[in-house]
Amino acid sequence: MKTYVVGGAVRDALLGLPVKDHDHVVVGATPDEMLQQGFRPVGKDFPVFLHPQTQEEYALARTERKTAPGYKGFVFHTAPDVTLEDDLVRRDLTINAIARADDGALTDPFNGQQDIRDHIFRHVSDAFAEDPVRILRVARFAARYPEFRVAPETNALMRKMVDEGEVDALVAERVWQELSRGLMEQKPSRMLQVLRDCGALARIVPELDRLWGVPQPEKHHPEIDTGIHMQQVVDYAAAQNHELPVRFAALLHDLGKGVTPSEQWPAHHGHEGMGVELVQQVCQRLKAPVECRDLAVMTAREHGNVARALELRPNTIVKLLERCDGFRKPARFSQLLLAAQCDARGREGQGVSFRDAPYPQLAYLEKALAAARGVNAGEVAQRCSEPARIPEMVHGARVAAVSAALAGGA
Repeated sequence: MKTYVVGGAVRDALLGLPVKDHDHVVVGATPDEMLQQGFRPVGKDFPVFLHPQTQEEYALARTERKTAPGYKGFVFHTAPDVTLEDDLVRRDLTINAIARADDGALTDPFNGQQDIRDHIFRHVSDAFAEDPVRILRVARFAARYPEFRVAPETNALMRKMVDEGEVDALVAERVWQELSRGLMEQKPSRMLQVLRDCGALARIVPELDRLWGVPQPEKHHPEIDTGIHMQQVVDYAAAQNHELPVRFAALLHDLGKGVTPSEQWPAHHGHEGMGVELVQQVCQRLKAPVECRDLAVMTAREHGNVARALELRPNTIVKLLERCDGFRKPARFSQLLLAAQCDARGREGQGVSFRDAPYPQLAYLEKALAAARGVNAGEVAQRCSEPARIPEMVHGARVAAVSAALAGGA
């Protein structure tokens, strides 16, 4: 019985990055032998055990065979005669198919160390094509390690998988899991680019895929292309270390521009409203969490109004706050402002950059919200002799408070 550290822990150590979790593979053992040594079984599909002291995962070396479409159609085989190389060959990428023994010796049958040095994502074998989740994983790795590029033969294999419909077998929960994790990496645009290069984005989120090639007014968008703008916006959100709902809203904020009639280009009048239904459509298909869905819908609908905040009258600002439920959910309204700021600053091209441009709208609307929330609606209601007019009176009091607070400008 021998144990090896495998996968991400070995990869990240070779990259000089912090190692968070250790996965182990055990060669030459049976489940009974693992139990006798105090390991606790946790695996459902194949034998995985938790170490009695460290609680780290130890999986018996295994082989796998594809038996049905999608990512669940596998039969696994474990036995003491399954070798380390048998286990490594079923892994996705060469950089993840390196094992380290207790004495530090590396087993690297597929030249993963060289691919790490060359910054290449390369599939281990044609078995890669048996699991469509691997396309999503490669894309997510690209967001985490943006200096890496997909090997041409691996991209060709992923494109073949897309063409053969393997991606269509993915369930929404797994797609969301990988996309959301990729959004939380350092450069989410790389994930989108990898998915687009192999054709998977058009199958998973076609509403996003159609943004590339759609022009915007050069005066406000030096990057011109809407797809490029969206990538810059989501990368800016990542650079600011924003939470997932803000990054997701940044990703979907301009979907409406993808359905603007081409004869209107580069203008996109009314794209905010057109984007709302598209965002709802994407969120329903991906089964996105409610907090991500609600902020994404709100951002699609309101980012233009936030951008024009300094031009809005107090009454219009209070209506904006009411539409966004800002009085009950001020933290979510603040997230809207952050997503809108990402939209404003994610614009770079032809030697022009808005990345560090002033964005007074954020403080301006935060100030307005604080003033409006300072109105005691209960007291206003008590002073009102006509119950039917209470909402109108509360609204008016909020408008007056906002007007007074913003009298000095941003």
